[in-house]
Amino acid sequence: MSASIADHIYEVASVILFGIGFTTLLLDRNLIKKIIGMNIMDTSVYLFLASMGYIAGRSAPIGSGTSPSSSDIINPVPAGLVLTGIVVSVSVTALMLALTVRLYHKYHTLDIDQIVTMARKEEDV
Repeated sequence: MSASIADHIYEVASVILFGIGFTTLLLDRNLIKKIIGMNIMDTSVYLFLASMGYIAGRSAPIGSGTSPSSSDIINPVPAGLVLTGIVVSVSVTALMLALTVRLYHKYHTLDIDQIVTMARKEEDV
């Protein structure tokens, strides 16, 4: 049985999104765009985990009064990892944005190369 790309469209989309976020993180100088790139990478990982955790024809492991067999339910661990990751991601994004605001107030630019240059000049003085 051969699998086509259409069978794994969510995994393919998550890899493409990860690549977009990674190149944005590496190649862009603007700090806000770097934060956006990191958020795109986070989202792609959540999409990948959710797509791996879903199995067609199975139901969520929510108490329904009867005890279903393990072959009838979806593993809840990927969903728990996604929810935990979202909470951590929001916290990290808030911290990065706060630090970016502080850097902007000090150096009046969001270009990381200019900030590093100005910081080194301050260090030398």
